[in-house]
Amino acid sequence: MRIGIVAPSTPILPDDAEAVRALASLGYPDVELVFDPQCFATHGHFAGEDGHRFAALVEMANRSDIDAVWFARGGYGACRIAEDAVAAMTDGARGKAFLGYSDQGNLLGALYREGFDHVAHGPMVADIRREGGDAAALRALDWLVARDPGACEPGLQHGARHAAFNLMTLSMLLGTPLEPDLSGHVLLVEEVSEYLYAFDRAFFHVATYLGPRGLAGLRLGRVSDIRENDRPFGMEAEDIAHGWCARAGIPWLGRADIGHDANNKVVPFGLHRAG
Repeated sequence: MRIGIVAPSTPILPDDAEAVRALASLGYPDVELVFDPQCFATHGHFAGEDGHRFAALVEMANRSDIDAVWFARGGYGACRIAEDAVAAMTDGARGKAFLGYSDQGNLLGALYREGFDHVAHGPMVADIRREGGDAAALRALDWLVARDPGACEPGLQHGARHAAFNLMTLSMLLGTPLEPDLSGHVLLVEEVSEYLYAFDRAFFHVATYLGPRGLAGLRLGRVSDIRENDRPFGMEAEDIAHGWCARAGIPWLGRADIGHDANNKVVPFGLHRAG
């Protein structure tokens, strides 16, 4: 099996690639990780110019010798290329798995919108830098290689449709050509490095936009590294999420084991079948 790795947003370091390659050689010696050189390119904030990132993503997705596409890192930039990149992917790309989270939610949403069947929110290559990053990288490989249910978020409901996003990323893509149809889905969201007032603002948009579209429910992942405001906001993240769900008529289904950390579990988009 060959897993292709690209960076549609921001770059990784060669040391990241070597660490993940060494880990994979022990756990999955028959799997080859193919890092596009674009992963290490820099152009201002981005892993190369828009055209460079677009070309690397489309080429990797369409290559007949690549079985899955693993996103290297989040940050920002995927929304600038996602719509055109997915449109340029061939039928051969549709059978491949795509895995990432954070800013790559833009691509996950666009892929799912266009009917790609193996799209999942889960760890990326850059997570190797985190404390416990080896476990995160191996969890990603467990899903990419074997679709191991043990890598998945444990609260996924058999027979239900699911999707997972970073809250701010989801809020920004709703109403754009990247927005997938989430009616009838259980939505899982997580957030990092935001003020609680910004979290509340994003939840207002997501809940009031998606509530009338028939979400089956919402679960909140971890909300970490909350920025300190000049005064207390007065509510915690769970209170905010629960409150907006109540106002929008979205069933509140509790917490979820996803987040910007090494414990982030995999959430495949679409219908979940246990076992």
